[in-house]
Amino acid sequence: MSTPRTEKNDELMALETRKVKALEKIANSLDSLTVWFEEIDKDEWSNRAQYYLSEFHNKVVKEIAFEAGKEVKLTKEKTSARK
Repeated sequence: MSTPRTEKNDELMALETRKVKALEKIANSLDSLTVWFEEIDKDEWSNRAQYYLSEFHNKVVKEIAFEAGKEVKLTKEKTSARK
C-alpha cells in the first residue's frame, strides 16, 4: 500500500521524465534542422531563407522588447502604442 506522498513523488518523477523526453525530441529536431540548414545550397535558397527568417523575426522576435534590462513580452496593445 503506497502512501499519498509516495504517489505524489511518483507522479512528479513521471512528469519530469516526460519533460526530459520532450526536450530531447526538441533538441534532436533542432539539431536536424541545423544540419539541414548548413547543407543546403545557400545561393539557391538565399532569398527563401531570408524571407522565412524575416517572417520569424516579425512574428516572434519583435514581440519581445527589453526594457530596463528585463525581457518583456509585448501585447498587441503595447506594440500599436509604440508605433
